[in-house]
Amino acid sequence: MQHAVGSPLPPPHQSGHGWTPAAHDPGAHHPGGHPGPAAHQGQVPHQGPAAHKGSAPHQGSAPHQGSAPVPPPPPAPGFAPPGPVPHTPHHVQAPPAPETTGHVPLPPGGPVGMPSAPPAASVPDASTTTIAVLLIGPAGAGKTSVAKYWADHRRVPTAHISLDDVREWVRSGFADPQSGWNDNSEAQYRLARRTCGFAARNFLANGISCILDDAVFPDRPVVGLGGWKRHVGPGLLPVVLLPGLEIVLERNAERAGNRRLTDEEVARIHGRMAGWYGSGLPIIDNSQLDVPQTARVLDDVLARSIASPPQW
Repeated sequence: MQHAVGSPLPPPHQSGHGWTPAAHDPGAHHPGGHPGPAAHQGQVPHQGPAAHKGSAPHQGSAPHQGSAPVPPPPPAPGFAPPGPVPHTPHHVQAPPAPETTGHVPLPPGGPVGMPSAPPAASVPDASTTTIAVLLIGPAGAGKTSVAKYWADHRRVPTAHISLDDVREWVRSGFADPQSGWNDNSEAQYRLARRTCGFAARNFLANGISCILDDAVFPDRPVVGLGGWKRHVGPGLLPVVLLPGLEIVLERNAERAGNRRLTDEEVARIHGRMAGWYGSGLPIIDNSQLDVPQTARVLDDVLARSIASPPQW
């Protein structure tokens, strides 16, 4: 069975131009207003001191001294007044209006690059740097709790993207890996990872950091780091969260639903995760750390990763 989920991401949709209504046609311009009824030619109002309030003006009489000046007669036919006459063109096309639909820029087609490291003389502050983090660990390691806390307490906008949450967007027909890993569950995993990668690039393109969490196995290329690097980019900073087995078993026992695994499955996953030792990736043993303490250690680890990115 073929799956399209491994194909490259489509190019980002280009937002269309904003709608601009047709320009209003001002019509022909008439240089002179229509004279009012009180300005008939040949009539001059009587404004002398002898005029009584409410009396009608005397037609044809000369104005008294001190009255308002009489406007000049209209120009004779064929006479052009001096000076340039403004020309009003018809059907003027208004310039296009700026984009005001509130769209945010989509990520570029290329992957996310490495975050720029500050000068060597200064220590990078991971809490104020726009970065993408991949938090790796077995079930029960506390990935989701630490990722949410870390994202909640940063001084810059930060999003949390959980691969398990995205996988469970599929309701009818959900391929539960606990029922067995097969072509269908692998296809849905790949699709969820591509969706998370696109979301991460979109957030970063708009200045929002993100932290993703996933149980990535060091010995399984299908669900390994290669897919995350392909869908997010080499700028993704992986960190392994790996407490002791007894801690993982205790935390797993507190879970409910399809997030809870058998003790045998938890032990098997934890043993495979031990393969990250010696990989060169930073590893945090949070067996004796609560969530806030683990988040602070994560900041320290990320500061070193920004200054000297791990090779993966």
